[in-house]
Amino acid sequence: MINSPIMNKSISQLSWPTYLIETLLIGTLFISSLPAFSLGAEPSEYILSNGMKVLLVEVPKAPVATVQVWYKVGSRNEVMGRAGLSHMLEHMMFKGTVKYPKGSFSRIIRKNGGIDNAFTGQDFTAYFENVAADRVPLALELEADRMQGLTFDSAEFQTEREVVKEERRLRSEDDPQGALVEALFAQAYMSHPYHWPVIGWFADLDAMTLEDLQRHYDTFYSPNNATLVVVGDIKADQLLPTIKRLFEPIPRGPSPKQSLRPEPEQRGERRFLLKREAQVPFVMMGFRVPNYSSEDSYALDVLESILSRGKSSRLYQRLVYAQKNSLSVGAEYSLMQTDPGLFYFYSLVNPSAKVETVEVALQHEITRLHNEPPSDEELQRAKNQIEASRTFEQDSNFRRAMLLGQAEMVGAGWQRIDQFVEHIRAVTAKDIQRVARQYLTEDNRTLGILVPLPPKSPEDSSPAAMHEGKS
Repeated sequence: MINSPIMNKSISQLSWPTYLIETLLIGTLFISSLPAFSLGAEPSEYILSNGMKVLLVEVPKAPVATVQVWYKVGSRNEVMGRAGLSHMLEHMMFKGTVKYPKGSFSRIIRKNGGIDNAFTGQDFTAYFENVAADRVPLALELEADRMQGLTFDSAEFQTEREVVKEERRLRSEDDPQGALVEALFAQAYMSHPYHWPVIGWFADLDAMTLEDLQRHYDTFYSPNNATLVVVGDIKADQLLPTIKRLFEPIPRGPSPKQSLRPEPEQRGERRFLLKREAQVPFVMMGFRVPNYSSEDSYALDVLESILSRGKSSRLYQRLVYAQKNSLSVGAEYSLMQTDPGLFYFYSLVNPSAKVETVEVALQHEITRLHNEPPSDEELQRAKNQIEASRTFEQDSNFRRAMLLGQAEMVGAGWQRIDQFVEHIRAVTAKDIQRVARQYLTEDNRTLGILVPLPPKSPEDSSPAAMHEGKS
């Protein structure tokens, strides 16, 4: 399964390599003078009698379509001691129903020429099938079946839990940089569920029970907590009766609480070291910032582009090209989150450089933003990059559906997608300077440093040595 990383990029940032975006800039130099932006055909929205929202987008350019079912449940809907429950349930959703036993779902989709998968994030869990247009009803039938009839088998759960634990080993335990990302969020969020990783911790996975999963499924996997998105070569008025026939018999479920208490204001820098076996140091610097609900989010998105997108960005030019103290460097921000998130910087430190030098260089770029706004040319280039990325997404049914689904899950609403570029165009250089001064401050900073340890010798990791260490 695809497990959305906790380094939570916005959907638009995941779609195209930087060099393609930079190539497009040649043709979009004056893109800000174009008419109001649109992603093409507007979705047709329907609400079924059981509360499920349906978004259908007709894109007849090729005989294919994507079917996506989004549930408003992610790691933010879990409780301390059961981190990873949403991701674990995502895995169990492929374990079969009475009608379609284990393995049937994916086998049927692939037999019909399609692909299927799923992903879990902090704010949502989603399932998708990319199929030929005439196979859309088949994908809908399979999704409707597992929305209400999932089988919970103890043996399958035990097996799948080990699969998830191995996934965690690969992504966090054996990945020093991934471990630092996880630790950064744990330090930046003390009480909010963004504190724990989407994939969960070993202790929580071990403590998880089949009853926990059944309860999570019964609470959140209901039509009134879901949005169905279909984008492709379809006719909305012809497909809607099929959707109603398949999904409306599923009864409404509970209306789970979605609002959470906000994370208390941070009142001073938090700093930590993480010592792991690694080749080079890694530095991360995070700042808590608002989400889509604040107008400041658009300025923060443009700021992220100025700092980090492409080899012409400020961070690359200064830390990689000029100072040569970083092997790679960047910044990340996603405004499409249910609750306020993190704007964070990162640097993979050059072995010949000092960590302190990199930290000073990152802080220098922040101070520079505090003291002077970006140039008009720099600002326009950043806006062009963002709009170019959105323009490319029009060519992908899957990416279009992803944008709509995520916007619905975080509470922004799909209508905000078409408004996004208009808000980006309205950002000024003074806005960039203002949000940098307001949010990128010392008291709002969480800083983590990965300190490399040499690899253990074979003797250190032998069973005898491990036994001696315990005694």
